[in-house]
Amino acid sequence: MEKFEGYIFTALCSTNFLVSCLLFSKITREQREPYMDEIFHVRQAQKYCYGKFNEWDPMITTLPGLYLASVGVIKPVVWLVDLTGKVVCSTAMLRFINLLFNCGILYLLYLIICKLHLKEKTKTASRRVLSALSLSTFPVLYFFNFLYYTDAGSTFFILFTYLMTLYGCHKASALLGVFAIFFRQTNIIWVAFCAATVVANKMDETWRTEQSKKKDDKLPCQIPFSVSGVKRVMRFLLEFLTTANHVKAVTLVAWPYILVAVGFIAFIVLNDGIVIGDRTSHEACLNFPQLFYFFSFALFFSIPTSLCYHRALRFLQTLKKQPLLYLVITGLCLLLVWKFTFVHKYLLADNRHFPFYVWKRIFQKHEAVRFALIPAYVFAAWNFVDALKSRSLFWILAFLVCLLAATVPQKLLEFRYFIVPYLLYRLHMPLPSLTRLVLEFLFYTAVNAATLYIFVNKTFQWPNSPAVQRFMW
Repeated sequence: MEKFEGYIFTALCSTNFLVSCLLFSKITREQREPYMDEIFHVRQAQKYCYGKFNEWDPMITTLPGLYLASVGVIKPVVWLVDLTGKVVCSTAMLRFINLLFNCGILYLLYLIICKLHLKEKTKTASRRVLSALSLSTFPVLYFFNFLYYTDAGSTFFILFTYLMTLYGCHKASALLGVFAIFFRQTNIIWVAFCAATVVANKMDETWRTEQSKKKDDKLPCQIPFSVSGVKRVMRFLLEFLTTANHVKAVTLVAWPYILVAVGFIAFIVLNDGIVIGDRTSHEACLNFPQLFYFFSFALFFSIPTSLCYHRALRFLQTLKKQPLLYLVITGLCLLLVWKFTFVHKYLLADNRHFPFYVWKRIFQKHEAVRFALIPAYVFAAWNFVDALKSRSLFWILAFLVCLLAATVPQKLLEFRYFIVPYLLYRLHMPLPSLTRLVLEFLFYTAVNAATLYIFVNKTFQWPNSPAVQRFMW
């Protein structure tokens, strides 16, 4: 980090933390008691604070990473400043842990951006800093910095895991991956993604070597979407994965991740599944439209950085050049939406979440709406892949496979589940211009202001309950 850039980044970090603290104070004053899932998380964390590590709330479905991290931070502070009474492990103190995670997330985002966009380092100091700041205020993630949920800690450890992978510190990466899994079991998918990027790098090296021997300088990301192109890639993948030398080379580098995978499989066998506690509301299914919802979500939040007239025009040109391919894709989407749309009971029952209103006011308007949206899904998916075209084909394949694994089995439409894949997508896009980054930051700020205002001021009550209810992501 250059000296001037370091000063600017430090100033922005301090300002971001100050603003977050002021918002935190306002939200905590308005909502002093645990709200929604906080009821279970706060109660469990307080048990850990009092040394009751053998007691567990059966309604909690994630591992105790959040509570262990909270106790690990709070207990030394309590000892140093000699705190006593109700303030120790209070709801406010536990929530504040996520603000600390947010500071770490901002720094990790900056380091990842510097690593991924190393070639542009001499010209893009302000863009790197602003990009990290903007992403740290990503609305769905930023909102949960003020509540005691697992999202901030989970995102922090996944980003830390990926940063270590980028630096080639695979043992440290695997260890951090274990911490991430302790926050949310499904993070095993993103630990697997880190391992897959190692494999993708080896494939890239092998591909270049083979193409240089054939005097063909085409990179994998330049292979056209054609039958011959697909056959070429599939043949290469099959040869790579069945060649002993290649498998050995990958294993020698990726063995820490393999150990994590083996440990996770052992956990699944012993636990008889991924979910702990209440399993009835977390049943896996093949909800393929979840992938389409994610592409739409990614398109919406990346509008300032990914959409432009030239990209839209290129999409229309692609449709014109390959109408049959897109006709087949549209037909497949129709089939998946028709046969594999699942609606979780919580989505229809809980009117405190924004997805409830998305579903009610869009998808429930008419049975045909879910099919009418398919052209938009196709464009959103194309835009998603096109924004990543600077990455190698093998990296894109690894990312898409992990994205599929992270979204499709989820029955519940929950925007929080999209945080990690969106951040990874946005981080790997080419670094946007300063103007676009300013627009993105202003867009995120406006969404954050609206959602926090609604949460604080637009309260309501259910007919059968005197408790104050609030709208949230």
